[in-house]
Amino acid sequence: MTIGFAIMGCGRVAVRHAELLASGQISGAKLVAVCDPQGTRAEEFSSKHDVPAYKTLEELMSVHSDAIEVVSILTESGNHADHAREVVKWNKHVLVEKPMALTLQDADDMIRLCDEADRKLFVVKQNRFNRPVVAVRKAFEEGKFGRLTMGSVRVRWARHQAYYDQDAWRGTWEMDGGVFANQASHHVDLLRYFLGEPISVFATTRAALADIECEDTGVAIVEFASGAVGVIEATTATRPTNLEGSLSILGEKGTAVIGGVAVNRLETLKFEGADDLTAEQFAAISENPPGVYGFGHKAYYDSVVHTLTEGGPALVDGLEGRQSLELILAIYESAATGQPVSLRFRQRAAPLGRTRING
Repeated sequence: MTIGFAIMGCGRVAVRHAELLASGQISGAKLVAVCDPQGTRAEEFSSKHDVPAYKTLEELMSVHSDAIEVVSILTESGNHADHAREVVKWNKHVLVEKPMALTLQDADDMIRLCDEADRKLFVVKQNRFNRPVVAVRKAFEEGKFGRLTMGSVRVRWARHQAYYDQDAWRGTWEMDGGVFANQASHHVDLLRYFLGEPISVFATTRAALADIECEDTGVAIVEFASGAVGVIEATTATRPTNLEGSLSILGEKGTAVIGGVAVNRLETLKFEGADDLTAEQFAAISENPPGVYGFGHKAYYDSVVHTLTEGGPALVDGLEGRQSLELILAIYESAATGQPVSLRFRQRAAPLGRTRING
């Protein structure tokens, strides 16, 4: 059985998705068609990957609906919820890039609509599938860390003004958000993946170098129900180039550090009473991706195909995507008010997706 995919939105991240789906790298999957309201972008994908291109999902589905099971929504974050509604109307499964939405109301609507239609909702969190993350998670599930005491993620990437000037929606509250909602969304997810349920957050943000509505730099301190504390450091104001995207996990019995530019290089994995890993073992667990997207998208798509063909839950479904979104929104709420914010909270001051809140 081959799962047919369509891509909705032919921007920056869609390049990676299309390369995988159209090249045969994902066993049991194929790219059927693409669409983007900017027809020239869709035509570029069409020419490169030898698939038909359309300006709207309706045009695409009117021709290819029978051949498509999943639509990968790779559009602007502020449009994810509306586009998911369109996809469900065609009775297709939804795969959506991070963040799944910009408000909890939209996230809840997406979950409800997919549940009512008996359609899967997959949220892209490909860093969970990075080899070093998988190895550290396995050790975590085996109890090797003992009680976790602290975790931290660091996103020190470079996005110059030209990046934000490419499209009018970049760096806006209505459609995008800043470094926490966009670039660090995966890393916020990883921290929660290991440290569990957050109970409060205190954050500060600013636009340090970029001329945008939102933040390009910020720090958040998160308290977790387990008693662990987390630190999130995120910036796109690193100069001149990307520096790191990393994760550290500290427990009463061991420590792990995953570094590299895309949470891709195992640097430390030590446990009391256990031998240290050899250089060969470190090398086998680490990866060397060419950019910040890493290699996790392939394993992510493999898991999606497995879920659809073999059954069972998705590793990152709508509920998982909502949990990391709630923490991101709490970060923005705290930064807007200057006060700690408790989870669960009602979004009041956080400006992310603000036209939806006020409308």
